[in-house]
Amino acid sequence: MSNGAVLDEIDFIEELRLRRWARENFVPPELRQDTWHPVILEEMVRKERENHLTDAVRVMATSA
Repeated sequence: MSNGAVLDEIDFIEELRLRRWARENFVPPELRQDTWHPVILEEMVRKERENHLTDAVRVMATSA
């Protein structure tokens, strides 16, 4: 089953609930469970990217 198929099986409210849980319970990649819902894993990766962008902006701001 592809991620798309799994995502189609949950409704919008459930997806939002899973994404919120992922942000509130964020853990680094090495501590994540392969059994977690794909939406949770995807949201944790998203949060990592946001954190990296925020860190990069801070570095540029303090280097200027």
